[in-house]
Amino acid sequence: MKTMPRIGCAGWSIPARHRPLFGAGDSVLACYATRFDAVEVNSSFYRPHQRKTYERWARSVPAHFRFSVKAPRTITHDLRLERTGAALDRFVEEIGGLGDKLGGVLVQLPPSLAFDARIAANFFGMLRRRSSARIACEPRHRSWFSDAAQALWRRYRIARVGADPALCDEAAVAAGTGTWRYWRWHGSPRMYYSAYEDAALRALAADVAAESMSGTEPWIIFDNTALGHAIGDALRLQSLFAGRARSGRSAERRR
Repeated sequence: MKTMPRIGCAGWSIPARHRPLFGAGDSVLACYATRFDAVEVNSSFYRPHQRKTYERWARSVPAHFRFSVKAPRTITHDLRLERTGAALDRFVEEIGGLGDKLGGVLVQLPPSLAFDARIAANFFGMLRRRSSARIACEPRHRSWFSDAAQALWRRYRIARVGADPALCDEAAVAAGTGTWRYWRWHGSPRMYYSAYEDAALRALAADVAAESMSGTEPWIIFDNTALGHAIGDALRLQSLFAGRARSGRSAERRR
């Protein structure tokens, strides 16, 4: 069965040039949710948010809207996945405020963190015991693209992020196991700053469309927010999928 992708941005800031394209709302998040059905909470990487803050965010969006939440840098970069029990307890308790609007957890690893099977299994096992949420991991060291790491994704039902720019060919592919597929596009050629050309977005749409036929739920998050291009790229990708849907309906009527 075909699953429509969720498309959104890292954060919900709306540049002034795009505001007329959004509906009204009591907050910027509520306005953002008039056009998108997913967002990645990126600020959680830098600082904790109280549970009541997540609860407020959940109340401000429609029932179908979902959040992914980025794991704190304390866990991934400072502790480097070791001795994280207390930090995980706090994080999981906080994001519980999203209730059924929690779409999943994103774990982005530092580029210097090489794959260690024991450390990785211990960490993801601890996270799995604390939360039933879906998990996506964005590794940024080549050692994570190995058979041993693939076994880890299978064991803990982890979605491996498909990233752009990618440090190797495998890193561009959204993979892993479970029902989640997760793309994070950071801007290219200049990360966080560059907008994407239409040809790149069309190629992404084709890749995601092929994946959406497999029974998984694709998410595409644009992280090129420094100059506000994430919103424009996400809206353009939405329009490409809308065009695909119209073409599909027309083809059905002709049969």
